[in-house]
Amino acid sequence: MSVVDKLKKRWNVNSGLQVLLIIIVFACTGYSIIGIKHLLGITFSTPLFYRVTYYIAVLPIYNILLLGYGWLFGQFQFFFNFEKRFFGRIVNLFKSKK
Repeated sequence: MSVVDKLKKRWNVNSGLQVLLIIIVFACTGYSIIGIKHLLGITFSTPLFYRVTYYIAVLPIYNILLLGYGWLFGQFQFFFNFEKRFFGRIVNLFKSKK
């Protein structure tokens, strides 16, 4: 079984083209976040407060970009469902266990 077939099964998509588009969306989103970091001048020598603030701000920005690029590449529904699962896991982390 090829890597593409494994990803098709994992992501529940039908074609290799969809796998390629999803990978492109993840790549564009990651590259955009790196660009934002570079534009803001965030480096290892940047004071801790600014780095922590940046990483807290990255979560919502990354998710918005992911949906935007998903829409641009015709994979919005996949990434919308991806986001719902992601945030569902975060909510479950904070729910009190009885």
